[in-house]
Amino acid sequence: MRGSHVCSVVSSLVLLWLGVAAAQKASSWKTLSGNAPAIIAKGGFSGIFPDSSEFAYQFALIASSPDTILYCDVRLTKDGLGICLPDIKMDNCTNIPDFYQQGRKSYLVNGVSMAGWFSVDYNGTELGQVSLKQSIFSRSPRFDPSFFPILAVEDIASKFKPPGMWLNVQHDSFYSQFNLSMSNYILSVSKRVIVDYISSPEVSFLTKVSGRLSNNTKLVFRFLDESTIEPSTKQTYGSMLKNLTFVKTFASGILVPKKYIWPVSPDNYLEPHTSVVDDAHKAGLEIYAADFANDFMFSYNHSYDPLAEYLSFIDNGCFTNLKKSKTDHGKPLIISHNGASGDYPACTDLAYQKAVDDGADVIDCPVQLTKDGIPICMSSINLMDDTTVAKSQFASQTAVIKDIESVLGVFTFNLTWDDIVKNLRPKISTPFSSFKLERNPRYRNAGNFMRLSDFLDFTKDKDLSGIMISVEHAAFVAEELGFDMVDSVIKTLDAAGYSNQTTQKVMIQSSNSSVLVKFKQQTKYDLVYMINEEVKDAAPSSLAAIKKFADAVSVEGNSIFPENRHFTTYQTNLVESLQNAGLPVYVYTLMNEFASQPYDFFSDATAQINAYVQGAGVNGVITDFPATARRYKLNTCMHMGNNTPSFMAPARPGDLLQIISKPAQPPAMSPMPLLTGSDVAEPPLPPARTAQAPSLASRMQAHVAILVTLAMLLACHPLKYELTVLVQICLKLREGKGMEKSLK
Repeated sequence: MRGSHVCSVVSSLVLLWLGVAAAQKASSWKTLSGNAPAIIAKGGFSGIFPDSSEFAYQFALIASSPDTILYCDVRLTKDGLGICLPDIKMDNCTNIPDFYQQGRKSYLVNGVSMAGWFSVDYNGTELGQVSLKQSIFSRSPRFDPSFFPILAVEDIASKFKPPGMWLNVQHDSFYSQFNLSMSNYILSVSKRVIVDYISSPEVSFLTKVSGRLSNNTKLVFRFLDESTIEPSTKQTYGSMLKNLTFVKTFASGILVPKKYIWPVSPDNYLEPHTSVVDDAHKAGLEIYAADFANDFMFSYNHSYDPLAEYLSFIDNGCFTNLKKSKTDHGKPLIISHNGASGDYPACTDLAYQKAVDDGADVIDCPVQLTKDGIPICMSSINLMDDTTVAKSQFASQTAVIKDIESVLGVFTFNLTWDDIVKNLRPKISTPFSSFKLERNPRYRNAGNFMRLSDFLDFTKDKDLSGIMISVEHAAFVAEELGFDMVDSVIKTLDAAGYSNQTTQKVMIQSSNSSVLVKFKQQTKYDLVYMINEEVKDAAPSSLAAIKKFADAVSVEGNSIFPENRHFTTYQTNLVESLQNAGLPVYVYTLMNEFASQPYDFFSDATAQINAYVQGAGVNGVITDFPATARRYKLNTCMHMGNNTPSFMAPARPGDLLQIISKPAQPPAMSPMPLLTGSDVAEPPLPPARTAQAPSLASRMQAHVAILVTLAMLLACHPLKYELTVLVQICLKLREGKGMEKSLK
């Protein structure tokens, strides 16, 4: 097989999930007919393969609902052949410039000058060597070297025998300039091919064919942007929307951009839905929504979850009307990652409340210590990551601490709790800013910071199966700052009464075995070992070591489904090995943004969860978006047994990679390592530094004083100190030793 993809105009990318709705016998649908809404695959499965290619059409019928309708944008060739192409210009969606380098032309299309390669300049034979290709730059071009011939309308019917066929026709007047008649072609082809739907944004075309086609063919008037002028009536599409009784005279339905139904504000938040659906039904018109794609921007209200967006348009199916009860804490266990940090700044009261409201089973607190030894919930020890410290009076305290990370930071232990609460604001995480995927910008600095004690007070009366407390950098904090993180966490839990209650379990997570060993010695909490490196499996020695101090393990997603250039390659044995050793497995960190997911999951967070739960068999998911996991957990398709639709089957790792042609295959990956006993073993945590030893803060202050002295010496004797000496001094300064000797 071969493939690629292009812009989705009608519902297509999340078909495997919406298909459930169409496949089930719904008690009532709010469509005009009362039937399940149609699923229309624009150019086939055009989110993965090239729009209108053989693989795109074939895959749509395999992966989606069995009644999926195949959509074709019809263009005409010089000899009157109807072909399927997503754009009137062929440059971006085919490789035609490689064959006809001098073929670039300029034409007026509906009064607008366009330059490029056009199908009207070539006959079917001349286009036989041209291949379809990827036209959306944010999608993988790996399939482009495969040969995807341009398909005629008749090819779609004969090759795939679809349960339904939708032909979209535009630019009728453009083709007439070349003595080609789109209306004659459609009338002719409809005698040879069963066409269920014909859409067009041109009134004149639809009136030409109205009454001359089979009664089973529905004519659909396609609305373009509201300010665009319809070429035959010279009215804007926005004004025509107010006269649907006129549209009813030549069409049985309308196709509208989704924003006609759910408009968004200039800053991309949902506004109240319009009455266009009711208006269409009152006029006796069916209505279809367009412009859906999993990897395009949609309203922030949908939290980058394409299924959530679809469900706001469709009111029934196995992913809607789900029970709100949160008492079922079965598989998969839903563990928040810094609260609902995909919707609000991490570890704030808003993020935690959203996680509870969204149905998380466990909410988490990554503990950091402040300068005055207060344990707080903060996603990173570096305040630069998730606070406004860079714009505060504390920005001058930036430093690089190699034992923590190799970037500049202002760290939690640099500031007191009062410093943080009174002077800083939270900052929402933006892990995919390079894709311009912001998270909830209206609330980018909303919420309040929480101490561990505040977090524990918050969780006590919540409908949760447990809490997870993450502890990192404990050895550094003990040696350099003089604080015992394990002791601080235990005392805070004791003070909150968690050592004496059984309602909620307490989970302690760490990537350091030494931390968990100490907790095991002093508590009876559930201990979770985080494997923070990518491994393909766990050796018996590592399993035996982990079993001594941990009750469960959390693993990075790539350790389950390794990726190569954003394609999964295979499924490792890691989950099976850990579970066979009696260790439940939690996968981290799942996100909704399409950029976080391999192409195999179709830019759909729900498909990704399904792969980990049904495919890999993980026990739980750690996620920035608990609502997405909760909806998946409660969907009615989870309990359909042998009647489970084929499109609910989890993606098989490596399938897409295998169908890429050999010249376009990404380079082979280096073998992933095996987790061994030596990887797990650590020396015991060091005792907290005594009061007599100099603290890191005092040493940093001394270093600043030395730098000031150095600057004064250079000012007085600029020629005496060479650059090489200065470099040596700076290096020793970073090492924190030999400073006095260097200055002599």
